[in-house]
Amino acid sequence: MQNALSLLNNLNPEQLRAVTFPNESALILAGAGSGKTRVLTTRIAWLLATGSVSPHAVLAVTFTNKAAKEMAHRLSTMVSANVKQMWLGTFHGLCCRFLRIHHRDAGLPENFRILDSADQLSVIKRLLKEWNIAESYIAPKALQGFINSHKENGLRANALTAKDEYHRHLIECFAHYDTRCRKEGVLDFAELLLRSYEVLQANEALRQHYQQRFRHILIDEFQDTNKLQYAWIKLLSAGGAAVFAVGDDDQSIYRFRGANVGNMSLLLKDFAICEPIKLEHNYRSHGIILKAANALISHNKNRLGKNLRTDSEDGEKIRFLSAENDYAESHFVIEEIQQLHRNGLNYNEIAVLYRNNAQSRILEQELFAQSIPYRIYGGLRFYERQEIKHALAYLRLAVNPQDNDAFLRIVNVPPRGIGAKTIENIQSYAVEEEISYFQAACQMAVRSPKIAAFINIIKELATQSAVLTLPEIVELAINNSQLIDYYQSQKTDQHERIDNLEELINAANAFRAEESGFMAVENPTPQAVLSVFLSNASLEAGEHQAGNNTDAVQLMTIHAAKGLEFDSVFLTGAEEGIFPSEYALAEKGGEEEERRLMYVAMTRAKKRLYISATLYRLLHGQSFYPVVSRFVEEIPDDFIHALSPIKHKEKERQLNDFIQNNHQNFDGFFIGENIRHEKFGTGVIINAIQKTDGSTNLLINFGSLGIKELNTHFAKDKLSKI
Repeated sequence: MQNALSLLNNLNPEQLRAVTFPNESALILAGAGSGKTRVLTTRIAWLLATGSVSPHAVLAVTFTNKAAKEMAHRLSTMVSANVKQMWLGTFHGLCCRFLRIHHRDAGLPENFRILDSADQLSVIKRLLKEWNIAESYIAPKALQGFINSHKENGLRANALTAKDEYHRHLIECFAHYDTRCRKEGVLDFAELLLRSYEVLQANEALRQHYQQRFRHILIDEFQDTNKLQYAWIKLLSAGGAAVFAVGDDDQSIYRFRGANVGNMSLLLKDFAICEPIKLEHNYRSHGIILKAANALISHNKNRLGKNLRTDSEDGEKIRFLSAENDYAESHFVIEEIQQLHRNGLNYNEIAVLYRNNAQSRILEQELFAQSIPYRIYGGLRFYERQEIKHALAYLRLAVNPQDNDAFLRIVNVPPRGIGAKTIENIQSYAVEEEISYFQAACQMAVRSPKIAAFINIIKELATQSAVLTLPEIVELAINNSQLIDYYQSQKTDQHERIDNLEELINAANAFRAEESGFMAVENPTPQAVLSVFLSNASLEAGEHQAGNNTDAVQLMTIHAAKGLEFDSVFLTGAEEGIFPSEYALAEKGGEEEERRLMYVAMTRAKKRLYISATLYRLLHGQSFYPVVSRFVEEIPDDFIHALSPIKHKEKERQLNDFIQNNHQNFDGFFIGENIRHEKFGTGVIINAIQKTDGSTNLLINFGSLGIKELNTHFAKDKLSKI
């Protein structure tokens, strides 16, 4: 008992209450930086040390294998019990363990194989080919997402109803895929959980065995559970097990993966939990950051409610910059990083966060130019991303038909029906004739319309590269290759990949060959500029990221930042349409999830938080004059140190001055100007189309009311300038 009491040392009252809670179900509402992992681990140790439960009767679920290993290691140092007898792991890992033991009950071979995501996609591609279904009709990734999302909701193909012909084919493919996987004895990740649930549900003796065995079920990151995971927990605990769930509804940001934040409220209801235990003492951030985060998240209506607090000092106010454009924003971030480093802060204590990956391109360019080491956390550098490599390969082959690597990368990307056998024939012929793959393909094109179509794309790019500007030839390559159409059909990561392709056009617009260090002549030809651009891209891609052990600035999306913390955090692109994302706002519940994402971003910072926006940026290949994010407006002025005017009259006056000094007058209005409509309220003019009658159609973003198109002749009396 003395050993058990020592486990309670240095716990605050909230943590103490959670760790020593009676043997009944509980929901622990654990705020950012409140020590939730410590509470969960100590809870298990307390149960074992006090003899409340044996290791054999404990089931503990984490969301990553790394977290499971760390928890097992910490427990082994805290208690003398044999923690290896526990069932501790991820949902997928635990279900795999269950199916290995009960493979016969599950109708599986003893040595069944698990398909990872890449393996599953390969199987789907193979089956689509067998079924003579064109990938242009059903994209492999679209079918993969369709199958997995329904399995994660506990649904088989026979439970689905087709709403149109396309969905009927998806359902049929789902059913055939399931049949083939069962025949071959393979399981994808989603199948692990669904098959386990179905076996338990159908086999009463097996179900009762595990319901009686597990007396305590503990789950980490409960806000990230999906519908089937919740059903699995509920089924296993039906024998009276105490469920101890730890999570934070304010940090539920994975709806796109199937996470259901509503599971937290369901748990309270289904397990008769009177109220959650709230861990509100934050050990990470200074007071100002927490107060600002609390003020922001309070605007969400559907939350269980908590307010983080700290014993730390208030610290520095949040610094906010409204930069002239995205390059000025990037300069500011890099200059501040250099100053922080000069003041003794290690680079790896600094993080730059952004809403989507395409935003990293300018930041990477500046860091590269200043020789500041950096690392993309959980992702690839801009020029290493698949879609960018594909687009550049079209240009590389147009410039240099001898580039065999470029040929192999894109000859059937997007899929155009040039199969592996045909490509092998092209390669063999090229080797025999001692010519390039492209030259071999040209000679074989007379017998293959599909090869001929590809050759024509490259020849057209080669011809146009002699006369078009760099941005024009890059845009032509993206359009003629139909890469955007291809990624739109994928239904997975489509927005991010398309944004990256559009950002490549922006990179071409901003590229200055004479400043690259590769240009040796004045007035270079368009082809020479393109070659230099491609060389520069290869160099940036070839410069390896700093290793994990190198002191380097951390760049990442906000989603990737969850669970991490840094001394200083830069949050870029705090603008309407970027953050919150225009895509998310179009979905039900999207604004609240975006606000939770902002809350996560803010609470990554321990001492310093910087937020930046721009007056102007290139977005989707077009000029964009954004409004400062509503989330910045929701942070009280007392918590912000404005490095430039940001709100209301000052911000609007600054923006309008900038616009009127630099842009065209449209019937008395300017793109980017803030106006007020008597019915729709405040908005910003995002585009203007002049009509032959002298009037102008204004495209105006009215925020939550969406984008309206208004004609100045008819609506002018209803519009007023702010």
